[in-house]
Amino acid sequence: MADVFQLLADPTRRRLVELTASEERSVGELVEATELSQPAVSKQLRQLREGGLVSVRKSGRKRFYQAETEELQVMVDWLLEYGPRWSDRLDALEDHLDEM
Repeated sequence: MADVFQLLADPTRRRLVELTASEERSVGELVEATELSQPAVSKQLRQLREGGLVSVRKSGRKRFYQAETEELQVMVDWLLEYGPRWSDRLDALEDHLDEM
């Protein structure tokens, strides 16, 4: 779980996951969409692939990436379970600080 949050903490990696969530995209398309260099995009995609957040399909010399929704769903489920607990605690802290 920590790896997923760490990977998605980076705005470039979040953007790549967003771009590949609805459809498979080539590295060239991702370079165009992010306006980053091909090596920079490839580095971020490698990290996402190693973290299980995207999969890759090779077709000739091209590589196509697609977000892996199963890993993202694990994170969403965790947030739905633990998010309200933190929200309540943060609200209590805010109340306490207001009283001070």
